[in-house]
Amino acid sequence: MAATAPAPVTFSPRRRITADLREQRRIEHALPPGPSAFSMARTRAFIRDPLSVLLPAYETHGPVFTVRILYQPVVFALGPEANHFILVSGARHFHWREGGMRDLIPLLGDGLLTIDGAYHRQARRIMLPAFHRERLAGTVETMVTETDRALDAWRPGERVDLYEWTRSLALRIALRALFGLDPDALPRGAELAHDFETGLGFYGRDYLLQSIRGPGTPWRAMRRARERIDAVLFAEIARRRGREDGEDLLALLLHAKDEDGLGLSDREVRDQLMTLLFAGHDTTTSTVSFMFYELARHPEVLARLQEERERALGDRPPTAAELAGDALPYLDAVLDETLRLYPPAWVGPRRAMEDVEIAGVRVPAAAHVNYSSYASHRLAEVFPDPEAFVPERFTDGREAALPKGAYIPFGGGSRTCIGMRFGQLEVKAIALRLLARFHLELPGAYRLEIRQTPTLGPRDGLPMAVRERSAAGALG
Repeated sequence: MAATAPAPVTFSPRRRITADLREQRRIEHALPPGPSAFSMARTRAFIRDPLSVLLPAYETHGPVFTVRILYQPVVFALGPEANHFILVSGARHFHWREGGMRDLIPLLGDGLLTIDGAYHRQARRIMLPAFHRERLAGTVETMVTETDRALDAWRPGERVDLYEWTRSLALRIALRALFGLDPDALPRGAELAHDFETGLGFYGRDYLLQSIRGPGTPWRAMRRARERIDAVLFAEIARRRGREDGEDLLALLLHAKDEDGLGLSDREVRDQLMTLLFAGHDTTTSTVSFMFYELARHPEVLARLQEERERALGDRPPTAAELAGDALPYLDAVLDETLRLYPPAWVGPRRAMEDVEIAGVRVPAAAHVNYSSYASHRLAEVFPDPEAFVPERFTDGREAALPKGAYIPFGGGSRTCIGMRFGQLEVKAIALRLLARFHLELPGAYRLEIRQTPTLGPRDGLPMAVRERSAAGALG
């Protein structure tokens, strides 16, 4: 029998808060200890810098504790044991849709991030062929071509916002490589990146501002951005309906049938496209930005990376085999360390469906439970000197010695990010082409501030000065 789509959720803040408070009263057992009294100062601190709240609570209360964010008590579970339980061994005890992931539904709809159970398994099964290794190898040429095209506009001596530049580039790559769409031929294709930024920007606003509806509000701006994106996506879905050609992800979604021979509706196709466009371009954007931020601050790492690139490639583009294989081990380590410090999906919200025990701590049914790779990756007992950027943590097989659940930038278990390999190939392809052509420097006055909307990213972009590289590969 075909899996059925989940019931719609309310977008009314009043109804949402009322339902949450009602659920809180139904929790039969005490929540784990922690800073659980109402505090607007703590809520604002958490919005600005969640590590400033989570890491002290971990030191005081251990790996499982409760933090009240605005009106909602949330159980946080940090560290390898807790991560492995939530993601793998005890994953059956938790749902995504009843947790914080429902906040994404107004923009993304019901894609892989906001669905559970049989409906999620069915959708994932449909899309997996698009991410097979052989299919992904065919996308590398698109990644390289689009990156070189975008770099052709750079001039030594100018300043670029690397975050904004990568956002536009990653969206073009996702549209071409995953969905077979030509962004230059799409109505409003050039504005899609801006519309995504506007839509996602809603989640970076103050909680109180997010709850206001009506003209001129962040909610209205987000919904209008969604309408503009929907116009592009639904037009392309209609154009491709009934066609037998194509092996891209959009074709897979349009041709998919369930056990009863029924296909996906236009809305279901749209929601999966939207979710993967978000995941496919927002995470790449943040990872490339943070990687070059750290490279600019660590010239010794940059020099070693350039030496490896020149030895393996010269200045030619990489092949799919080189990106996916062992030809560039230090680049892999730099990427892994970037994802340790700045995992794009920094928090994993869940809802406990029954009483569970996490790392020896009892957590009652209906509790909101979050793991956080962002905080877990900065525990000194797991990663010594955790604030330091040290790619050597991931060289010479050191990663294999980490305990299960210690390193989780892409989640884990059955909900491991479906686009993980695509994202890794894309980040490495962009990085190698940029390194082959230019040298980037941070402005002296720049200070990184991080925002969560809902993925990690530089709060005000990442301005960088473009410098020329000589033909010999030395930094100019």
